[in-house]
Amino acid sequence: MFSWDNPDDRVAIAQMNSELQHAQLELLSAHCAAHQLRLRFTAEDVARFGQRDILRKSVRTAASLNEYYSSIEKKFAEAASPLSGAQLTEARIAEAITRVSTYLRERHDHYLSSAIPLTNRQKAVMWPYFSAALLDRIRILELDGERVPNPPFYEEARAMGLVNLPEWTHMRSLTFLEVVVFNEKLTERSLFHGLVHVVQFDVLGLERYTELFVRSFLNTKLHISVPLEAHTFSLESKFAEHPAERFSVEEKVRLWAKHGRY
Repeated sequence: MFSWDNPDDRVAIAQMNSELQHAQLELLSAHCAAHQLRLRFTAEDVARFGQRDILRKSVRTAASLNEYYSSIEKKFAEAASPLSGAQLTEARIAEAITRVSTYLRERHDHYLSSAIPLTNRQKAVMWPYFSAALLDRIRILELDGERVPNPPFYEEARAMGLVNLPEWTHMRSLTFLEVVVFNEKLTERSLFHGLVHVVQFDVLGLERYTELFVRSFLNTKLHISVPLEAHTFSLESKFAEHPAERFSVEEKVRLWAKHGRY
């Protein structure tokens, strides 16, 4: 049983969440593929004309995954934090939103002077997905010998019973408005991920983005399950796995915002 008080366990927990993140990306890709199949063909036609060996393997895999994740879901109640989002007063939630928003702005100002514009090559890779105006505004920074620290209010939050807070020090990158800071070597995939968050900040605004993230995290207890993050990973996966398929990230973010999916 892991303990957050054990430094070694913290590393293992971070690795576990990284693997969970990867698994979720794969599940999102499978879900999208299955959804396209469902839109085009009825279950009756698939059952009648689909290749039996493929169908049997797919059904067994889906059933096994459902069993595994259902067993985890049953543990939620046992592993739930002593303090849930429902138990927090609206005043405390509003205070948390303000503190996170303020800290994001402070980190933006802290890193901005050291950040640099995108190179022409980076812009060329990203232009099919992002507007030229946005790419011109972006500033990036690869940290060397340091990592973005966790916010100072984390210890207070943990003392209140909030666990599974996103570990900033273990993330590939973090986005502060138009500034994307990389804890690890910048890759095209990690850059794309950071730029999606820039678009979300642009469309929603800092305050609304922060409110949606904080409230969703208090409900889900896991940052990769927050819709803002889940959508970003979904688009990142699409970018990495289907490079020939061009799409506008802004259009997709505005669509999710319009339909209240965040």
